[in-house]
Amino acid sequence: MCGIAGQVGGELRPLLPVFEKMKSVLSRRGPDDNGTAVFEGAVLVHARLSVMDPENGRQPMSFGGYTMVYNGEIYNTPELKTELRSLGHEFVTRSDTEVLLHAYAQWGDKCVERLNGIYAFAVWDEKRRRLFMARDRMGVKPLFYAGRGGALIFASELKALLCHPDIRPEVDREGLAEVMLLGPGRVPGSGVFRNVRELLPGECGYFDLETGRLALRRYWRLEDGENHDSFGEAAEKVRHLVLDAIRRQLVSDVPVGTFLSGGLDSSLISSVACEYFKERGETLRTFSVDYLNNAKYFKKSKFQPTSDPEFIMAMREYLPGEHKLVTLDTPELVSALYEAVEARDLPGMADVDSSLLLFCREIKRDVTVAVSGECADEIFGGYPWYRDPTIREREGFPWAQSTLWRAGFLKDGVLGHIDPADFVDYYYRKTCDNSSILPGTSPLEKRMKEMMNLNVDWFMQTLLDRKDRMSMWSSLEVRVPFCDHRIAQYLYTVPWEYKDHDGFEKGLLREAMRGYLPDCVLWRKKSPYPKTHNPSYLEAVNSELQKVVDDKSQPIHEIVKPDALRALMASNVSTPWYGQLMTTPQTVAFFLQLNHWLRKYSVEIKD
Repeated sequence: MCGIAGQVGGELRPLLPVFEKMKSVLSRRGPDDNGTAVFEGAVLVHARLSVMDPENGRQPMSFGGYTMVYNGEIYNTPELKTELRSLGHEFVTRSDTEVLLHAYAQWGDKCVERLNGIYAFAVWDEKRRRLFMARDRMGVKPLFYAGRGGALIFASELKALLCHPDIRPEVDREGLAEVMLLGPGRVPGSGVFRNVRELLPGECGYFDLETGRLALRRYWRLEDGENHDSFGEAAEKVRHLVLDAIRRQLVSDVPVGTFLSGGLDSSLISSVACEYFKERGETLRTFSVDYLNNAKYFKKSKFQPTSDPEFIMAMREYLPGEHKLVTLDTPELVSALYEAVEARDLPGMADVDSSLLLFCREIKRDVTVAVSGECADEIFGGYPWYRDPTIREREGFPWAQSTLWRAGFLKDGVLGHIDPADFVDYYYRKTCDNSSILPGTSPLEKRMKEMMNLNVDWFMQTLLDRKDRMSMWSSLEVRVPFCDHRIAQYLYTVPWEYKDHDGFEKGLLREAMRGYLPDCVLWRKKSPYPKTHNPSYLEAVNSELQKVVDDKSQPIHEIVKPDALRALMASNVSTPWYGQLMTTPQTVAFFLQLNHWLRKYSVEIKD
């Protein structure tokens, strides 16, 4: 992956040092090379992580009057290249960058409808003096932008935008409400900072230099449709799509490994990868994470009935290869909370973020590309809130049923005239109302499609943000095969009873992939991302937060009630802040991240 940034319009020459700084702060995304293209009316910058054709593919890349900067991977590059050659195009590199640029030259903005991949890119058209921008269908790769005085500024990460003198680290009441009432989630298309936006998943458009107008369109979204497949036919299609997606995403000119938690999704990817590498005379490399003394402190619960190590061992015995276990301890988890904020540019998922940041750092020592199991739960209906009738029929985001509790931490008047319940309810209902649902759909199927949209548009985006920022902080490219848009679109039309086959979460996926896993893993009950159960973690974050509460100069005191933080630290009740991944220890850590963000980014709260 890479980092991209640039500007169209405005006085550009005096800002060249600014663009160098933007490029520098994106260097973690692209440490291998960098480049800048300066035109009359536009500047494009690029920081490159070399994955395909490392010797070539340098960016910004130009062809036929078009210049492009691109972050991502196009997985159907061979097919596109064959078609473009038949239309007269010639290629001098093996990079997907060149194929994408030629695809734009051939088909213009319609090229995005032909792509299978994860990407964010921008193309400057010198003749028409306009910039084209696009983001992948599922929103795996980020692209933020801001319009200022007839100019458009864009970047892969918020920190790069904030290098620009015209973009201040200001957060209005709406942005603060996002952080406190919806965080670590974000409103789709929001950059939280004032006047900063993000291209939506499946969105593209043009910024015209002459008019100063940005015209965007959604070129893809989940669409309902008739599905008359039997269960067996659906399982066969799922098997084909999953195998094809995984195999496409194992192609690389640099070392590749897989995440292996012992859960269904990462184990399936590792098993398919093992077969793929064996065919090529190569060796599978897997990476697993655990926490010091977790076996001692782990307690079964409804949402986490088993811990990972025994299933990791089962997969290690099942798959030949090189297997690495990374063990994390409390002090480094706490310390990395602050680094995780700087990677995400926002308060995040507490130690769920910091643990992944540390894990990715270790993985990067051995490989440049890793393949992960994110997004299967959102698409195949794996989360508890899909399957528990009481939870799924409840109004509101199912992973954050705590609006009034969250609002109770805020000082009076901090949100101005925003009513917390109305604020959250507006976005919940907007997502449900915008769901594509065929007339005559049964109430159960209608609700399950709403649930899939809620999960894909909100919860999944939070996890994708986390995966992208924590991995790219160590220049590690992470691919997510279950985010293939073909899988998502097909599963959107599949009846719920298929997904819940035999009463198993992701029952359709399990049946479709029989033969790829030992039964103990294939039928293992879902368990969330592993986190520490060591009581020393809660003690450590409580100690850190107590220091913040005692120091009235800390910026969190401007918006949060100290007494509410004291009550949180003294509480014996584990109220979820954001699903089962974030309970009391992670909520305490979230406030540590919030305070660090306010201080580090010099955030100003504006009306």
